[in-house]
Amino acid sequence: MLAVDVRQLTKTYQVPERGAGLRAALRSVVRRTTRAVQAVDRVSFALQPGEFVGFVGPNGAGKTTTLKMLSGLLYPTAGQAQVLGHVPARRERAFLRRITLVMGQRNQLLWDIPVIDSFERNRVVYRMAAAEYRRTVDELIGLLDLAPLLPRPVRNLSLGERMKCEIAVALLHRPQVLFLDEPTIGLDVTMQRRIRSFLADYNRRHHTTVLLTSHYMADVEALCSRIIVIDHGRILFDGALQELVRRFSPHKTIVVELDRDAADLSRYGEVVAAEGSRHTLRVPKADTPQVTARLLADLPVGDLTVEDPPIEDVIEQVFAGALDSADRADPAGPAERVEPGER
Repeated sequence: MLAVDVRQLTKTYQVPERGAGLRAALRSVVRRTTRAVQAVDRVSFALQPGEFVGFVGPNGAGKTTTLKMLSGLLYPTAGQAQVLGHVPARRERAFLRRITLVMGQRNQLLWDIPVIDSFERNRVVYRMAAAEYRRTVDELIGLLDLAPLLPRPVRNLSLGERMKCEIAVALLHRPQVLFLDEPTIGLDVTMQRRIRSFLADYNRRHHTTVLLTSHYMADVEALCSRIIVIDHGRILFDGALQELVRRFSPHKTIVVELDRDAADLSRYGEVVAAEGSRHTLRVPKADTPQVTARLLADLPVGDLTVEDPPIEDVIEQVFAGALDSADRADPAGPAERVEPGER
């Protein structure tokens, strides 16, 4: 059985609008006008049990709305979704016990009480046996180094400390499907790495299915072998991360370290950066072998590496291609879409 099965899922909002000024405000009292805003447009994908999948796109692309529909917080306008065989919108108790949603900008912990008391509250909500709860808490304390944080009120925690506790409290009931919406937002690099390491380890230990949204491509590269790219409510790509790079990146990056400074390497390719004897070139993928051979033959090369471009650049190419297609289809440009509640 699929962990997540989404078919033609659609969400349309009716957004009120009015002109500026007092007259328009008074008119809207008796004659309210709205416009339809397509937040998610016929999205289809499936997740196998244990998959760790990245779900990426710009602000307003439809990511958070999709996660809210899959967790039962929003009712879809059209289409179908099943999570572990359940229809999320029905909010059945058996379904809620098997999933969790972690949102980097939302709090599950109670602000004024110690973290351990919020844990205890969730134990009661999910009716966990005391022995099972103790085993889970002990595991999470060890994996996330939570022991010093448990007796402290949530309001006294740093953002990184609070995020660790938010993830832990969301996992107390051992969900089989985990929806993560920007879990590392606002965290420093060290804390991002710790959270990523924990999530990867948790996925391996418990074979949990994870759907992750993040604007930090380092999260996606470190955790996800598969990526779903969404923009303006529509899926642009669904496949392996390496396939995304192969299809949408026409360039390679060559980093060459010379034994002495060189004045100009522009004849070998586009010079992206030059610092002393270290030069970064961008060259067409098909020309990479020839350019590499010329560099080695012509220059005193101390070190040379050939890399794929940063994943951020590849994603930008995907969005640019989708925008160009929309412009060709509609000379007036793509219709504006706004996703309420998603920043």
